[in-house]
Amino acid sequence: MHIKVCGLKFEDNIKAIGALDPDYMGFICYDRSHRFIGDLNEEILYHIPADIIKTGVFVNEAADVISKLIYKYKFDAIQLHGNESPDFCALFKHEVEVIKAFGIDNDFDFGQLEAYKESVDLFLFDTKTSAHGGSGKTFDWDILTQYKLDVPFFLSGGLSPENIAKVAKIKHPAFYGVDLNSRFELSPGLKDIDKLKQVFFEVKSRS
Repeated sequence: MHIKVCGLKFEDNIKAIGALDPDYMGFICYDRSHRFIGDLNEEILYHIPADIIKTGVFVNEAADVISKLIYKYKFDAIQLHGNESPDFCALFKHEVEVIKAFGIDNDFDFGQLEAYKESVDLFLFDTKTSAHGGSGKTFDWDILTQYKLDVPFFLSGGLSPENIAKVAKIKHPAFYGVDLNSRFELSPGLKDIDKLKQVFFEVKSRS
């Protein structure tokens, strides 16, 4: 199971997370988020170990802005967390890894994802809220049985030290990894290293 730690913005905390060796580290490039990176010095990201996939998170952003930030921060992947179309996602498919996020509730139609399967590398399934991620709330994971595509997915939304053991038991063939954010924070953007160490051990011991 892959681990993505998302919503990082403070230099020392970024270095500490990098030392844990997650598979992905996410940086939110959306100015309405409490975890917005702002004018974070790009040199900080350049020193992240090369095997960690640096991911820029965008919400309904213009393509040229995304391209500029991919270049500035040397992102290896982008996560599109808004209403981006399959054609929009495809613009970046040959440049970086593309993760398309969707908010999930009990009425979600997984059939709509068929249109994205050639345009993205991964899906991310988060809890549907009025905001774009970071809610700290889970959705009913049983609904994942309705997902039938081969495109792998990250599970997000309310993952915590208390429920990670249950998450690790999910047997869906396309389940790729976990996206850890607000339930592992001391404050928005500042991750709790001790909590993350606990979960890293739990996940890796089951891998």
